[in-house]
Amino acid sequence: MWIKKGNIYNVNGQFDWNKSHAQVPVVDLLEDRIRVYYSTRDVSGRSNVSYIEVEKNNPEKIIYEHTAPLFELGNLGSFDDSGIMPSSIITVGNKKYLYYIGWTTRGTVPFQNAVGLAISEDGGKVFKKLSEGPIISVNFIEPYFSGTSFVTFEDDIFKMWYLSCIKWEKFDGKPEPIYNIKYAESVDGITWNQTGKVAIELNDDEGGLVSAAVIKEDGKYKMWFGKRKKSDYRNNITNSYKIGYAESLNGKDWVRKDDKAGIDISSEGWDSEMISYPYVFKNDNNLIMLYNGNGFGKTGFGYAVWE
Repeated sequence: MWIKKGNIYNVNGQFDWNKSHAQVPVVDLLEDRIRVYYSTRDVSGRSNVSYIEVEKNNPEKIIYEHTAPLFELGNLGSFDDSGIMPSSIITVGNKKYLYYIGWTTRGTVPFQNAVGLAISEDGGKVFKKLSEGPIISVNFIEPYFSGTSFVTFEDDIFKMWYLSCIKWEKFDGKPEPIYNIKYAESVDGITWNQTGKVAIELNDDEGGLVSAAVIKEDGKYKMWFGKRKKSDYRNNITNSYKIGYAESLNGKDWVRKDDKAGIDISSEGWDSEMISYPYVFKNDNNLIMLYNGNGFGKTGFGYAVWE
């Protein structure tokens, strides 16, 4: 099971761009430290990306805190003109590929997301967007939107598990997105073969699956992900985000085993109302999970170690 070690980080609101939230932590395991990218919100509630660095053997010890956002929001009308959130990072040769979520607003529904890509040539400190457009967006496979993604490179293939909105439903007159997790492949990490393959199906009472975090261990793929009910999940502990778990032999066909997730909300404190947006990685012999607690990251992120 996961042994919680506590809260690591939250923003202090000292700048206009980081007034609240340290959401969706994304880990780049470096040789001598752990870099954690996260999403924060500005005075207008728009998301952007920054990062901290912590000690490898003591993730609670912050050794560097970046004091600026990494991106400019997209041009008016683009897929990321209203917000940017990190989702996954991978090393490709001497470059870093950061997959991110772009936000824009809509009229009939509150928002629409898509998957963008930014590339760093200096080890992950400065990124340049690949283009003004997304790499996965609305199409005949994704009629509504796509969101959080997790990317790995294995057997000369880039593999992605990503959030896929399958419909919107109204509850008490307000639209709520319904989304599962799908799978796609790529030969270059940029152009993706989307087949509509569903990796993790929704249970009947669920409304959202988010933030797949995948490792391969003993020939088996293991995934942790966030899950919520269809409505009233923002403040209702019964319906709020929790963490689920699934296993696969090929990375495509999965069996849910949520009872083995090994982690739940706490009885009190910063993660007592919800836990979600897990990011699982191996650090030497330790398996570590970074995750968000209450308020979708309003209380920052913490970590747990598998024992």
